[in-house]
Amino acid sequence: MTPADSDDPDLPPVPQYNDCRGVASILARVGDKWSVFVIMMLQDGPKRFNELKRLVGGISQRMLTLTLRGLERDGLVTRTVFPTIPPRVDYELTDLGRGLSQPVQALGHWAIEHQDKIEQARSRFDARKDGG
Repeated sequence: MTPADSDDPDLPPVPQYNDCRGVASILARVGDKWSVFVIMMLQDGPKRFNELKRLVGGISQRMLTLTLRGLERDGLVTRTVFPTIPPRVDYELTDLGRGLSQPVQALGHWAIEHQDKIEQARSRFDARKDGG
């Protein structure tokens, strides 16, 4: 008997992963490198498109547009157009996006903190592969 089958209220239910496709599509969005960077940059408040482009080094205008559209579609980012001349557009995390920002921030900081170790491990692996 598993905890999911048990009637014991003290045992937490075990989630069933019979079909991972729905979760996989969400993880693909939030695990995408550009989405991680955009979410990290929006954590401290709304930003304009060009400000985000400057902050997320290396992202093309097209990729930033696609990333923001995807995040907006998933309910993680809102796009607000202000009726000025020229129009001003701000992007901001939704409540759902703010809930995601903490784990994304932790993942980003972990990657920064361990970047040297990962690069060293890759070099050792590649040297073994090339030498073997």
